[in-house]
Amino acid sequence: MPRRALRSHPSTFGSLAAQTPLALPGARIGLLGGSFNPPHAAHVLISEIAMRRLDLDCIWWIVTPGNPLKSHGDLSSLPDRMAACRAITRNPRIIPTGFEQQLPTAYTAVTLAFLHRRYPATRFVWLMGADNLASFDRWQHWRLIAETMPIAVVDRPGWRHAALARPAGRALAQSRISEDRASTLAMRVAPAWTFLTGPLSPLSSTALRAAAAAHELAKAPG
Repeated sequence: MPRRALRSHPSTFGSLAAQTPLALPGARIGLLGGSFNPPHAAHVLISEIAMRRLDLDCIWWIVTPGNPLKSHGDLSSLPDRMAACRAITRNPRIIPTGFEQQLPTAYTAVTLAFLHRRYPATRFVWLMGADNLASFDRWQHWRLIAETMPIAVVDRPGWRHAALARPAGRALAQSRISEDRASTLAMRVAPAWTFLTGPLSPLSSTALRAAAAAHELAKAPG
């Protein structure tokens, strides 16, 4: 995601033997990527809103081996995070997957180009929170991401206006569709995106890790 050149254009990473969930032709699949360190109720809420509003068949939680924009010092192992993801959601249409570990990098541009090339008849939609839209212009090949598949931005507390005013929000303004047409997003040709509003959760993985660390510190002797 940071501005660091890949050795090759992302579209060349389409023939790797990564093991993904089932993706049938014509299926509408949402993609929610992240560290999920840990997964929490806001991830579930975003997924449920997106499935309903975008008329999706399912959502894949793409559990990354490590976010290139974040420190990995407190990152739990991928198997542990996958297990936590499976434990937190009871909806069989929310499917955690760790296939990104089998790709040459964890950059979103590579992941989406790989899926687009492997499953050209599947209707993928990239999902992200409004806080991610605010920093989207710092992601590797962010304009190519917007041209690869439609994007749904889900509102997050305190981020709506800031995200839309940042460079990526302004640059992509002309390809934004109104929220009342969100159910058509998966069938549109990229670039196309929408901003979804709805119930908001203040939860974040960063805050949960901080709370857990504070709890452990409070229990420590002396």
